[in-house]
Amino acid sequence: MVLFLFFLLALLVPSSNAGWPPSPGYWPSSKFRSMSFYKGFRSLWGPQHQNLDQNALTIWLDRTTGSGFKSVRPFRSGYFGSSIKLQPGYTAGVITAFYLSNSEAHPGYHDEVDIEFLGTTFGKPYTLQTNVYIRGSGDGKIIGREMKFHLWFDPTQHFHHYAILWSPKEIIFLVDDVPIRRYQRKSAATFPLRPMWLYGSIWDASSWATEDGKYKADYRYQPFVAKFTNFKAGGCSAYSPAWCHPVSASPFRSGGLTRQQYRVMKWVQANHMVYDYCGDFKRDHSLTPECWG
Repeated sequence: MVLFLFFLLALLVPSSNAGWPPSPGYWPSSKFRSMSFYKGFRSLWGPQHQNLDQNALTIWLDRTTGSGFKSVRPFRSGYFGSSIKLQPGYTAGVITAFYLSNSEAHPGYHDEVDIEFLGTTFGKPYTLQTNVYIRGSGDGKIIGREMKFHLWFDPTQHFHHYAILWSPKEIIFLVDDVPIRRYQRKSAATFPLRPMWLYGSIWDASSWATEDGKYKADYRYQPFVAKFTNFKAGGCSAYSPAWCHPVSASPFRSGGLTRQQYRVMKWVQANHMVYDYCGDFKRDHSLTPECWG
């Protein structure tokens, strides 16, 4: 009887690493050197809310302002990563973002590729949102392509590496070198091809960030802090010669994922994805033809 109860308990209580994905077998981040923040970036806004200590950048949001930074050069493809640590506790309404965009070059008609951490309330996990915009407008017609995940670890406890791999034919989102999403080019109309800059920021998005705006930023808990380090940005800049070859997330120079990487990505999506725009019946999928099959 005792043995039976022990066996039943083992089935009901998962092991401590049951939610962790298998090894991807390949580590794209190891192919790129870390870069100095001042060599690769500049402050974009809220410089008084930035502190750099041994190449670890802390940015924060309070009642007065948030903060953001931007790469000094634009890219037309590449690998873009940073190790990020988030703030625990109540962070509802607060967005910590690491993303590619050309919004300043093409206002109202820009492209964007996002990694965004959606703030949360006590006791609930952060949501990692990935998103792709193509020639979005500022008039309410922006078409988001969101996939959201609850991570297999607590992103407030340690630094973890988050990255975007952007080539002319695919975008791959990675967490600690584990691919979580692959967005393929189906047509020029549904894929960002114009040069983009790399950004990081923290800001108040109370209108939508947490449970569609149900919970707002509460400045009794200010400042809201995010830490970035281990910056990596390698690939073809907008000024590179035409023969510059796009980087890859796999051992194959042609790009794509290995079978093992693909299996791990599907495992993550089956076990940790909490939203997929293609599976949302409330969306108008005539505007997102990549969802058709």
